Amino acid sequence: MIREYLLPAKGMVPHIEQRIFAAGGELQTSQSAVIMIHGRGAAAQSILDISSYLPSSGVSYIAPQATNSVWYPYRFLEPIERNEPHLTSALQKIDDTIAFVHANGIPEEKIMLLGFSQGACLALHYAATRKRKLSAVFGLSGGLIGSEIHNDRYRQDLSGTTVFLGCSDTDFHIPKERVEQTGDVFRSLGADVTMRIYPNMDHTINDDEIEFIAQQINEMTVRE
Repeated sequence: MIREYLLPAKGMVPHIEQRIFAAGGELQTSQSAVIMIHGRGAAAQSILDISSYLPSSGVSYIAPQATNSVWYPYRFLEPIERNEPHLTSALQKIDDTIAFVHANGIPEEKIMLLGFSQGACLALHYAATRKRKLSAVFGLSGGLIGSEIHNDRYRQDLSGTTVFLGCSDTDFHIPKERVEQTGDVFRSLGADVTMRIYPNMDHTINDDEIEFIAQQINEMTVRE
């Protein structure tokens, strides 16, 4: 059953007053949480559907909703400034969602981010630029945001953080080269990076990715 919450208005438009949705275990009784970021044109409820293929015991799945189902208006390969103020507002929405999860008893080291497509780009950008020590980031068909990769933009210490990057080698939306650059950045920040490039796959999520993510969630949930 999907549950719905409305966070207090905070941050900046356009994502200031959007709802968040939850599935899986109740936060107050769960050991870990996965924050799931939907793609362009999708909805929080749709990415929560993935949770039915993932561990259910002790895990809460939380998904914020973007205004008009779009986190930022232009391609992720555009200059960052062109996607403002939407991008900053979207990052604040993740901050607020993490704060909500943390306030309900889940420590940051037990919180994971998962995103698909535009949501993957947002989750990866968040992890590389925000001072958070999350346990894992799963980027499905996504890469770091911006027209170019500037290493001095990323100064996080992500040692102990698991990062998964899965994408097709022929994805029209996500160039393979940007996925590889993204992996290099996260390795330079100390993250434990797993990258899987799938030949001729559509812009979608496959069983191998789900299996890897499920295993990681199980490990993160039981880890003391």
